[in-house]
Amino acid sequence: MSGKKFSAVIIPVMLSFFAMGFVDLVGTATNYIKADFGLSDAFANLCTTMVFFWFLIVSIPTGALMNRIGRRKTTLLSLGVTALALLVPVFNYSAVSMILSFCLLGIGNAIMQVSLNPLVANIVSGDRLASTMTFGQFVKAIASFIAPLIASWGAAQFENWRVMFPIFAGVAVLAVACLGFTRIREEEYDSSGAGFKASFSLLRDKFILLSFFGIMCHVGIDVGTNVTAPKLLMESAGMSLNDAAFATSIYFLFRTIGCFSGSFILARWNSGKFFLLSVLCMVAAMVGLFTFSSMIPIYVCVGLIGFGNSNVFSIIFAKSLLKVPERQNAVSGLMIAGLIGGAIFPPVMGLFSDMLGTQLGAVAVMSAGVAYLLCMYLSLRKTYNE
Repeated sequence: MSGKKFSAVIIPVMLSFFAMGFVDLVGTATNYIKADFGLSDAFANLCTTMVFFWFLIVSIPTGALMNRIGRRKTTLLSLGVTALALLVPVFNYSAVSMILSFCLLGIGNAIMQVSLNPLVANIVSGDRLASTMTFGQFVKAIASFIAPLIASWGAAQFENWRVMFPIFAGVAVLAVACLGFTRIREEEYDSSGAGFKASFSLLRDKFILLSFFGIMCHVGIDVGTNVTAPKLLMESAGMSLNDAAFATSIYFLFRTIGCFSGSFILARWNSGKFFLLSVLCMVAAMVGLFTFSSMIPIYVCVGLIGFGNSNVFSIIFAKSLLKVPERQNAVSGLMIAGLIGGAIFPPVMGLFSDMLGTQLGAVAVMSAGVAYLLCMYLSLRKTYNE
């Protein structure tokens, strides 16, 4: 494929990766929704559950859908659902409409997570495939990073933090148009053994079982930090919501740096050692969040979590595929289903925060997720360091 033709194909795909990052606006939105409607932590965090619940339901059937209509059309469907989700708050803003919006956002993102990476495999192969997917995650992280900035800007300039919804909806529509007019030659996709029963039967393998829960913890920490960091700053440092929302941008900034640098580090360094270093960064951050109560140290801790958590998913996912190479379709669907952790962690964190009357309750739940990742590595370190 010539350079000009490759660019014409890869740009719409990368725009789709950017749209994939829109799901991370839920953390910022949850804090504003809580303030606007006077919700409790437990109920507000339930909004996040509405997004990530669908990963368990939708991810595995999406594999069968791709086999019927193709990867490009499945990705287009996901972008259309995402655009619809972002338009709901534009026309009606209420607690009920936001739950509907988050449900649609979760469904669209679940379909996109499963379909977009295989679509990349139809464009590039070999070493270029891994690097292209890593770059896609970097592009996705940019969208995650700018979401809270746009919300804060909208609140300050127009007294309307929801300005990010029509902006992102416009980008999603643009992605639909660009990818819709792009022709990508697709290969046959063997989906045998990728149904619910076949996928969940893999959990009998210790490595796959621990990795599945590792994905759940990774996403739980990711979403949990997104939601809790601003609340922690408001509670400990007395900051306003608009100012504290910057913590989410700090998290995604360092996550973006981690994604970009990780592609180079993993090419030169043992992935098991890098995984351990990443988890230790998060361990240090959790200790710091329990210890410090001023703005700068909390920002440092949030940055450490962002960098440490940035490559956990890709390492676990890659190791799982290599562990069962003959059933990669089933492994892929199962690992994406593990993103249900984003629906489980926030309500539990909100419950602990309400019970203890402090956001340190939420930090304790995230710390349990970090502890699990460390224990998982120690249990599987022989395979991780091969």
